[in-house]
Amino acid sequence: MQSVYKYRFDRRTIYWTLVYVVVFSLLGGGLYYLYEGGYLSAWFTSFIIALIALMALSVPRKIVVTDETVQVRCLLDITEIDRSKIVSVRRVEPKEMTWIVPLFGACGFFGYYGHYYDLRSFTRVKLYATEWRNFVEIITDCEDRLYVSCTEAEKLEQELAPPQGSRTDAPEEE
Repeated sequence: MQSVYKYRFDRRTIYWTLVYVVVFSLLGGGLYYLYEGGYLSAWFTSFIIALIALMALSVPRKIVVTDETVQVRCLLDITEIDRSKIVSVRRVEPKEMTWIVPLFGACGFFGYYGHYYDLRSFTRVKLYATEWRNFVEIITDCEDRLYVSCTEAEKLEQELAPPQGSRTDAPEEE
């Protein structure tokens, strides 16, 4: 059996994406007119186009849950977790995510995805979200933490919950 959970862009993500596109366009246009089409503006434009393409291809598209695996599918990447290795699954409120900062990835440009750092527990986590709410934390037996968001977060949490129950050492709210 296979379940599919789709991602949805929220207003915050759309606004941040538009802000990034406007800033990149203004910088590129400014460099073009300032240096009259020289190599600096060409390098900048090439870099920004490559960056936008890379980020657009890394946007999470859907979460596919099968009997054996959980897959977070992007256009070019698939992150796969063996369901037997899942130790804990829980819902996370957005206020708990305030201590998570980006290391390498997108922060608002077509979503929030990549490698982030949790300043509260001093650990690296992976984040695949297109909206800054409806988070589900998945912890594996190797202590890897993965945060995903989807519109049906409660259903995803119930489906992924390990049969032996979740671990109890999850961070408590203040």
